[in-house]
Amino acid sequence: MAPSFNDGNSLFNFVVRDGNGVKGMVDSGLSKVPEQYIQPPHERIVKLNASSVNELTPIDLSKIDGVDHEQVANEIVNAAEALGFFQVVNHGLPMELLESLKDAANNFFGQAPEKKAAYRKGVSPSPYVKYGTSFVPEKEKALEWKDYVSMVYTNDADALSHWPNECKEVALEYLKTSMHMVKKIVKILIEKLGVTLEDSKIDGLIGLTMVNMNFYPTCPNPELTVGVGRHSDMGTLTVLLQDGIGGLYVKVEEDMDAGKKGEWIEIPPIPGALVINIGDTLQILSNGRYKSAEHRVRTTSTQSRVSIPIFTIPKPTERIGPLPEVVASDGVARYREVVFGDYMNNFFGNAHEGKKSLDYAQIS
Repeated sequence: MAPSFNDGNSLFNFVVRDGNGVKGMVDSGLSKVPEQYIQPPHERIVKLNASSVNELTPIDLSKIDGVDHEQVANEIVNAAEALGFFQVVNHGLPMELLESLKDAANNFFGQAPEKKAAYRKGVSPSPYVKYGTSFVPEKEKALEWKDYVSMVYTNDADALSHWPNECKEVALEYLKTSMHMVKKIVKILIEKLGVTLEDSKIDGLIGLTMVNMNFYPTCPNPELTVGVGRHSDMGTLTVLLQDGIGGLYVKVEEDMDAGKKGEWIEIPPIPGALVINIGDTLQILSNGRYKSAEHRVRTTSTQSRVSIPIFTIPKPTERIGPLPEVVASDGVARYREVVFGDYMNNFFGNAHEGKKSLDYAQIS
């Protein structure tokens, strides 16, 4: 028999405090979405109202070091300026690794609840490993239909000692193999602003990295919920592995001069491809030229979904602001300089609400 969630406290205790997560709730025999997960109508994702971007060709990174470097660099920059999202192929990560990652994620979330709950905040054996659900449950008016485990990288030894056994080796390989690609993309984006940064400064912009494994259980009423609410990422660059289920949506920023209406478009899964998205940090550094992409995730009633992002963010002590060369060219600074640790605390201190996190640094 399914547990009774007659009030918000009993559901919150079961899902959040006891560590059962959304999956535990679904596995208990849930037949309809609890009230606490029902989104207001304007936040729900109507698939029929979204466009697809099948026509956008993935960027071939095998050409990034050859005679076609300039063409590839321009494709990256154009995507960063227009949408803030693009997909890459021939990125150097073996298909076997990507498939193993998805298997590892499913293995982790397929465990008994108490195994996963051992990594809850406050009881996890490491402050750098956290199992949780939704985003900031204590501050959300409607919860998100997602469980996750987050693994912050400090060094190989700590990762292999403290990350969950079900996924630590493959997650570490995924992270380390991806960073070569990340550095190349970030370097291109900075150089195309007319700025030259030393490698040490580039490293500072991606100085903190973490791997998340996200699990979106099947949902009895997907039209009422969201897997992740609309938001932009706070960091520099995000790398995302999708499975084949789909459900990732990105918002095209409204631009009346260019005839853009601000519609939502779906980023379809492409076998072997990785999704790259621009974070708030790059939008601030570029003084708004590059767009941190507002995105969200839809749930499904037929299949559970996994996604595995790598978040690359500045070190908390790093100061971020529009690059002086860009401000000189633009004639105005649109953002103030902030300490990234303060920006991060503001980001995690609020529920998802579009790109509102940027207000913290924006000059009005």
